[in-house]
Amino acid sequence: MRPTPYQWARMIDTLSISTSGPGLTEFTRQARQFVRESGVSEGLLTVFVRHTSCSLLIQENADPDVQADLQTFFRRLVPHSDDPSMGWIIHNAEGPDDMPAHIKAALTQTSIGIPVSGGEMLLGTWQGLYLFEHRDRPHTRQVVLHLLG
Repeated sequence: MRPTPYQWARMIDTLSISTSGPGLTEFTRQARQFVRESGVSEGLLTVFVRHTSCSLLIQENADPDVQADLQTFFRRLVPHSDDPSMGWIIHNAEGPDDMPAHIKAALTQTSIGIPVSGGEMLLGTWQGLYLFEHRDRPHTRQVVLHLLG
């Protein structure tokens, strides 16, 4: 018998993730702990970041060169607004990294769905969950974890 939506387990939590400026901050361990402590065996974990100038990624967590190359790629793809190639940008009230951060977030994702089975996220062997900070200065970001099972 399939449970009604009201019978499904629902768990929600918010992580505060501190960044030190541009780059990837892994939070796989915290998400894994949240899923384990929920007691939910089968379900879907939704991860959502509550900001418009950072994003979320599932990315390789074994070789740090992957992270370095991703950061370099995005810096080259969307340079700061004071770069001559970005002269078309209007929104610059918060500095030359502001609008490029919004563009980078628009090109990536602000939510991710991860299947859960056997009480574990079904990530691949080398996959980790990352907050991708696009601003130059440190921030504390809010990431919502919502598990429906």
